[in-house]
Parts: sequence; structure tokens; C-alpha cells
Amino acid sequence: MALHAFHGGLRLPGRKTHAGAIRPGPIADTLWLPLQQHAGAANRPLVAVGERVSAGQAVAAPDGDDGRLGAWLHAPCDAEVVGIEDRELPSNPALRVPTLVLRRIANGDTASLPPIADWSEQPSSVLLQRLAAAGVAGLGGAVFPSADKLSVPRQTLIVNGAECEPYIACDDALLRERADRVVCGALLLAYIAGAERIVLAVEDDMHDALAAAATAIANHGDGRVELRRVPTIYPEGGERQLIETLTGKQVPRGGLPRDIGVIVQNVGTAAAAWAAVVEGRPLTTRLVSVAGEGVREPGTYEVDIGTPVSALVAAVGGYTDKAVRLIVGGPMMGQALPHDDFPITKAANCVLVPSEAELGERRPEMPCIRCGECARVCPASLLPQQLLAFARGEQWERLSAHGVMDCIECGCCDLVCPSAIPLAEHFRWSKSMLRQRQRDAGKAEAAKARFDARELRMELEKAERAARRQRAAAPDAVAAALARAKAKAAAKNNDSETQKTTTDDGA
Repeated sequence: MALHAFHGGLRLPGRKTHAGAIRPGPIADTLWLPLQQHAGAANRPLVAVGERVSAGQAVAAPDGDDGRLGAWLHAPCDAEVVGIEDRELPSNPALRVPTLVLRRIANGDTASLPPIADWSEQPSSVLLQRLAAAGVAGLGGAVFPSADKLSVPRQTLIVNGAECEPYIACDDALLRERADRVVCGALLLAYIAGAERIVLAVEDDMHDALAAAATAIANHGDGRVELRRVPTIYPEGGERQLIETLTGKQVPRGGLPRDIGVIVQNVGTAAAAWAAVVEGRPLTTRLVSVAGEGVREPGTYEVDIGTPVSALVAAVGGYTDKAVRLIVGGPMMGQALPHDDFPITKAANCVLVPSEAELGERRPEMPCIRCGECARVCPASLLPQQLLAFARGEQWERLSAHGVMDCIECGCCDLVCPSAIPLAEHFRWSKSMLRQRQRDAGKAEAAKARFDARELRMELEKAERAARRQRAAAPDAVAAALARAKAKAAAKNNDSETQKTTTDDGA
């Protein structure tokens, strides 16, 4: 089947020469586990300060009635809970969230759940519950709870190995060394989702990964798994862009891939799902690329969730004298951090410490010249220069109408802008403001609904009280009527007696 091109995008240098064999990460004495490190509901702690926990034990659960709305959190080792404190979140340093603080006691086996070896004979509901209980979430960056994403049947499963952002190479390493787990995990996910077609997408410059994937498919595939080489164009790994490349279909604006019968899961997520179901191993580690001229030993490391970035950098030899910035994620979509006292979360696929030369020349921001280069490279087919004007004017309705929520914040527009305008930053802020306005509107609507319900309840209670008074007064009214009738009858009798007496006297 032919491939299709999505709009825009850029060919960027890979800068992945550091990608090598997967190495074990540091054994940190202290682990920080944020209770909000995934899409969906925030977690509530299941443990208290002073409690000892075992490796693989659930320490936090989604704070909702449906466990699929969030991702459970587990201890990566035997540890003591020494605190629950508000700490900065690496994906948004301005946000402080409740965080479990663990002190490592010993390393233990994290396989804390009973294996489900006969998964193909189980109903999907059982496997969805296992993915939720194991804390499996999207490891490509969005961290969307996998059980929720898989709960609606689809026709096509795309396993995303298109690792297009410079420096990030953990998916490449996973495919080179553990392609069997990825392919088996893909078959498992397809069974859960009811998908008839499975596509494993790998970028065409990942030669060793492609070879390993082909071998794994030959060994484990059932004829449904297709290996597709996709162009090395950034952001080819974006969900919507990859869907268009492989199927020629576009996800509707404001819609989801499920609307066109497609689901996309990262290769790391497929491997984690296999471990969760077949081995009973919850998600407590992830692969992290450590890159940039600012660290001494760049490479791919398997790191416990909750490991401090400072401990990871120290374990790879520390910073070099070229280090000028610290970024979690890649150079295009990553988040710059003010310091390294942040944890590795499920979303952290890369720790980048670039040099001044790698960052490139910093230019002062100038006025927009409306050259249109940003629109040419936008993979979401937006008009960034127009969105910028709306964002600066805080024209929320126009921003929404012109599709700012479809911006994937890839940064292509920033890279080509001759005026050095931080467009993606403006759009990220605009999207957060629109979400806040939606939340506020929802709260206002809920408050109005509560007020209307209260008014209705009060009216009903008032009517009920009146009815009770009327019912209580009814016997008195009858008695009064009877009394009036008796009085009238008595008066009539008196009149008759008086008239008779008068007649007798006259006779």
C-alpha cells in the first residue's frame, strides 16, 4: 500500500550518534513519584508516610470511579514512604503537584501481578483492567492511559516507532534489542482493540531497528503485522501525521483517531503492555535517551520512574563545561528545566543537555513580516501568523474557530520564522487559556445547574408544605360546615317554634 505525505514538516539532522546498547540507569537512594504524571484523573495515594512498600506494589490509584480514567502508580523498589510533598512537575515546572517521596531500601522483583499467559482466551475487559492496574500509559510523550485508549474497538492498530525528533533514540534502542517484545505486545493490543490490521511504522533511517523488527515479525507475527518504512521527516511520529502517512486519512478537526477506526500506540507502550499482562510486571521503568555535548556519557538508559534527573546525570559522568541548558524531551518539543531536582516520569523519553553550539544562534525577536513560511511547514495545516495575531489580541473565539487546539506544538514554525517569534509558546499559552476558560464555563454551568435544582427543590418543598397544610385543614373545614349546617337547622327550628307560639297566643 502506498504511503501518503502530510502537509509541511521539516527534515532535521538526527543527531543520534549516542544511540547504543541499553544500559542500566542509576540506583537512586531517593525517588520522587508525582501523583499527576499522565493524562486523566490525578492519583490518590494508597500509602502513608512511614509505611514500607515492596517493589511493584501499587502506591497510588486514579481518583475516580472508573480505574481506566487514569494510570496507577507503583514502587520501583522496596522502599519506605518518607514524605508526601508538593513538588514541581518536569512537564510543567510552574505546576506543583503532590509527590510521594520514597527512600530505597533494596531492589526487588517488580512482578507483583499474576501473569495472564492465556491472554488470547480472556475477554478484553480482563486485559483492560490489567493494563489499568499495571499503570500502562502512552510512552511516546502524551502519557494517555492505555486502557482508556483501547476501550473502543478499532479496525487498525498503528505501532509507532517513528522517532523523528533529534537526539531521542530510546525507541530505536528498544526495537534493536527487544523487537520480539514489541511485536508480541502489538498482537496483544490488537486483540484487545479488535483490530484486524497491525502496522509497525519505523523511520527509513533506522536500519538496525528495521532489520530487528522484520526478524521479530517473521518469528512471532501471524500474518497481520505489516512493517512499514516511513520517511524521516519531522514530525512524522506525530499521531495524526503518522495516520495520514499510512492510511491517507485525516483525523477530523476536533476529533480523535477512533473516529476513523484507528488507534496509535508507541512501541514502548506495546512492550510495557506485554510485560504487564504476560509477566505481571507493572510499569516502573522506562528507557531514556541522555544526549547532548553537556553530558560526559550520552546513551540510552533504563531508568526507574521517580529517579531524580540529578542522579541520572551524575551516573553518566556528570555535566561537561559545555552544558548551557537542561531539557526534558527533545530540542523541539521538550521542556527546559530551571534545575535538575526533577524526577524522571513516565513521559520523560530524553534528558538533553545541549551546548551553545547545539542550541544555535539566539536572535532577538522582531515583528512578523507575514512571509508565510510558518504556514508552509505547519503539519496541522494551520495559519500560525493569523493565530499569533489572535493570541496577542486574546481573541479566544477566533483562536478556537481557526483551530489553535489542533496545534501539536511541534515547533516547526519557530525554526523557520525569520523574525525569531516563539510561535509555539504563544499557541501553548493560548491552548491552556482556552482549556481554562472551558473549565471555568463548565464550573459556571454546573453552578447554575445546582442553583436551578435548588430553586426547583425549594418550589417543590413549598408546594408540598402547602398541600400538607391543606390536607391538615380539611377535617376542620368539614367540621365547620357541619356546625354551620346544624346552626342553620337549629335556627330554622327556633323560627318554627316562635311562629307556632305566636299563632297559639292569637287563637
